Amino acid sequence: MSHDESIPQAAGTYWYDPKNPGVSSATVVLRAVRRFRVADAMMRRRAQADMCVNETDLVALRHLIACERENRVASPKYLSDFLNISSAATAKLLSRLTASGHIRREVDPDDGRAQRLFATETSHIQMRRALSGTHEQLMKVALDLTADQQAAVVHFLDAMSAIAVMPRAEATTVEQSVES
Repeated sequence: MSHDESIPQAAGTYWYDPKNPGVSSATVVLRAVRRFRVADAMMRRRAQADMCVNETDLVALRHLIACERENRVASPKYLSDFLNISSAATAKLLSRLTASGHIRREVDPDDGRAQRLFATETSHIQMRRALSGTHEQLMKVALDLTADQQAAVVHFLDAMSAIAVMPRAEATTVEQSVES
């Protein structure tokens, strides 16, 4: 972080009107979310460096591992849609990850023209090495919450996520309806 977000901003420099009831405590929550997002980005950059991959590569690998855990098979088209990248960008990503030994491709037995994608055992090992200690500590923090606190956090983060992925026009509509 470039500055200490625990220090209150000067009057008129923040996006929210501090005179509105509850805004002060709500901004404390939003600042905590921002601090977590910065810390989470730092954790991912460490994992990328440890695994010698870029951000998109790491997201793709994590997704392939999640698919395997859920007994789903990923295809290049599915990965392209998930990452919201073009088929050309997906082809480059798959070539890069195959060459580095992070993924393996198999011919789909039901459609000999299609491919199935899997993370290699090496990727699984590297991912565990890069993230497992942190994930274990995060789990301990989550387990320390009561059931009601866990439900409140899930509700809050799901609502924040829904807003964050909204197209700008929809977010503006939500902002306008809140203001009126």
